[in-house]
Amino acid sequence: MSIPTKSQAEILSKLGIANLNPMQLAAQEALQGNKDLILLSPTGTGKTLAFLLPLIDQLDHAIEEVQLLIIVPSRELAMQIEQVMREMGTGFKVNAVYGGRAGSKDKVEIKHRPAVLIGTPGRIADHLRRGVFEKEFIQTLVLDEFDKSLEIGFEQEMQNILDLLPNIKKRILTSATQDVKIPKFVRLHSPVIIDFLADKIDNLKLKRVLSPDKNKLATLIQLISKLGNQNGIIFCNFKDSIQQVSDYLADHEISHGTFHGDMEQLDRERSLIKFRNGTHQLLLATDLAARGIDVPELGYIIHFQLPNRESEFIHRNGRTARMHADGTAYILQYAEDRVPDFARDASLEELDSSPLPPPSEWSTVYISGGRTNKISKGDIVGLFLKQGKLGKDQLGVIELKTDCAFVGVKTSQVDQLLKKVGQVKLKEKKVRISLL
Repeated sequence: MSIPTKSQAEILSKLGIANLNPMQLAAQEALQGNKDLILLSPTGTGKTLAFLLPLIDQLDHAIEEVQLLIIVPSRELAMQIEQVMREMGTGFKVNAVYGGRAGSKDKVEIKHRPAVLIGTPGRIADHLRRGVFEKEFIQTLVLDEFDKSLEIGFEQEMQNILDLLPNIKKRILTSATQDVKIPKFVRLHSPVIIDFLADKIDNLKLKRVLSPDKNKLATLIQLISKLGNQNGIIFCNFKDSIQQVSDYLADHEISHGTFHGDMEQLDRERSLIKFRNGTHQLLLATDLAARGIDVPELGYIIHFQLPNRESEFIHRNGRTARMHADGTAYILQYAEDRVPDFARDASLEELDSSPLPPPSEWSTVYISGGRTNKISKGDIVGLFLKQGKLGKDQLGVIELKTDCAFVGVKTSQVDQLLKKVGQVKLKEKKVRISLL
């Protein structure tokens, strides 16, 4: 049984955070007692840390069963919260379970019970019905982005989960949306409400770009050219639109990733990995990427198609201008189309004839071994710098997973790196290293 050795100050230092923001401090104070809590705050303001820090302090090392259950609407958000807690180094075991992978894999991972279990509603409800883990010690329940779970049809599964958890003493609901109706089955008791939604982001600029053509593709290229080498998400409403835009960008040799609900989970995850490490600076996405995913700071987002509802417009815009950074949301509008009321504050942006941005300097390298093989990020750094002969500035973001790892490497160095370390041993495991 591992015991935490880090204080809150040490955890924040490890995460590279100097101080908690006012919303996080308010949540920490509210969660000291047993009252239910509704936490409302814009996307990107740190809600995950706001509830994790105080709730982890309340876990008991003597209990070797699940104590804290976190329900999320998407696989990506489940994995993101799991990663945040691992990086905190609390000493408590954490696991994420979600649809899109074999249930048997979940059972193997949670055979040694995590203190914190994160999952999507369908998968958690299924495990509870099957009695995969004990439920008597689960006294705290977090419904993260609960409005999204209700919106995408998980209400029945969420009700089943609440019905199967008789000992819940504390419920925490988080959202970036105002005025969401909370179903009676959640059984909130005089909740404390922390509402930071009124703190509008002043550093978000909203701009319209007019296209003379209805398909807007040529204008999109002009806009991308003007924006240059920045990270950005281009939002479309449908997967067919994403395919159309993707084909057009590929024809113009503009590197990009895609992200939508019909993609296989593995492909979605790898698309985000390449976006995070700079292999791709553009991501074409549906509203699935509007919240609940871990992405780098974005200089901008583009509404290639506007959503039907203002709430999704707000969530998309929340991917940029986060945590006091500047950002711009661009609306790509066919000149003859009407703009909905919620987007009318946008100022008009003129385009010029800028050259296309150069391709990214980074590529992604795959390693066929991970945490279960006792491989650490330090092991990978040592291998790539010593045996692979990379300079420190040629090694980028490392993402270590359960059974594999992904590493950002300068494209100019990939071929010579693979010749030196294509097949090696890491922690007594023979691993394959290849270009993803």
